[in-house]
Amino acid sequence: MSKIPNLLTFLRIALIPVLVIVFYLPIYLPIKWANILVTTVFALAAITDWFDGYLARKWEQTSAFGAFLDPVADKLIVAVALVLLVQANPSPWMAIPAAIIVGREITISALREWMAEIGQRTTVAVSTLGKIKTGAQMTALLMLLYRDPLFGLPIYEIGYISLYVAAILTLWSMLIYLRAAWPILLKDQESK
Repeated sequence: MSKIPNLLTFLRIALIPVLVIVFYLPIYLPIKWANILVTTVFALAAITDWFDGYLARKWEQTSAFGAFLDPVADKLIVAVALVLLVQANPSPWMAIPAAIIVGREITISALREWMAEIGQRTTVAVSTLGKIKTGAQMTALLMLLYRDPLFGLPIYEIGYISLYVAAILTLWSMLIYLRAAWPILLKDQESK
């Protein structure tokens, strides 16, 4: 039982090559339900993201390793899905929100690493807005991967708009993190 949260995180990482293979499957096999399969793989990864954190807290099995690996797995699956979507729709309208999301993740990861080095890691801890941002990203990516209309709803178009909403939330959460770290950044600069 103690290893289940970390196993779920490893499963999410293991699903990345599966996601890529399934995404490109229609090139090699003319199957009509490939979008359902790729969406299912991504949905499974998104569900493991929620469950591993929930179970680790419920069973009081949080660990430094899990705290490190969980956000890495999240960022990897999101970045890979964005790369696949930009490749499938190589337009600035898809690339701009993708670049914002990936750029924010790199920036905040670097900020957290630096803050941890100086003993201020909790200053840039995960916030509620960060969790909402992640939910918006996952929802947008699920819709974009699914692509086809569902119950008369233009799922791809809704996903496209949702991706821009996620990009705005991404920028907003980045600004909150930077604002929290700004006094420490300035203090470090002034001491030189």
